[in-house]
Amino acid sequence: MHKHANAILKIALALAALVAGGGVGFYYGIFLPAQDMRRQRMELLDRKAAAEAQNQAMAEQARRVQEQAKRIEAAQAAYDECVNFAEVSYKQRWSQSCQSLHDADQAAFEDCADDLFSTESGCRAKHPIRPASDCALPARMARELSGTRDQRKAECMAKLQVVQAGP
Repeated sequence: MHKHANAILKIALALAALVAGGGVGFYYGIFLPAQDMRRQRMELLDRKAAAEAQNQAMAEQARRVQEQAKRIEAAQAAYDECVNFAEVSYKQRWSQSCQSLHDADQAAFEDCADDLFSTESGCRAKHPIRPASDCALPARMARELSGTRDQRKAECMAKLQVVQAGP
């Protein structure tokens, strides 16, 4: 048996070396490359996910900037309209005031002209008639109209600044 034990031992050692070599070969030839490929695939997926998240963040930022630009543009248009309304209102009130003063001057002139002891040239000198539009208003009235216009413009500017400040 001793004779066969040596052969059995050699065969067992050869089989053990073969199994160990197969295990080492499997580990280095199949397991590690597969694990490396899995790791590379995971890194690629992580990079894709990070790039997608970055793209979404950039798209969201662009959308917010575009919305802000639209909001500011709309606010600027509203401001321009508001200021235009203040100017038109100012000019209308000025014209109405001129017309009122013209009508009052005309009535005073006619009252003077109806007097038997007055002449037309004397009445014109005593009661000059202001033009019905684009006249020079009394300082108090002009300041009041200008102050109202400036107050409306300031309100327009305040609204614009609130919108430009943003949420």
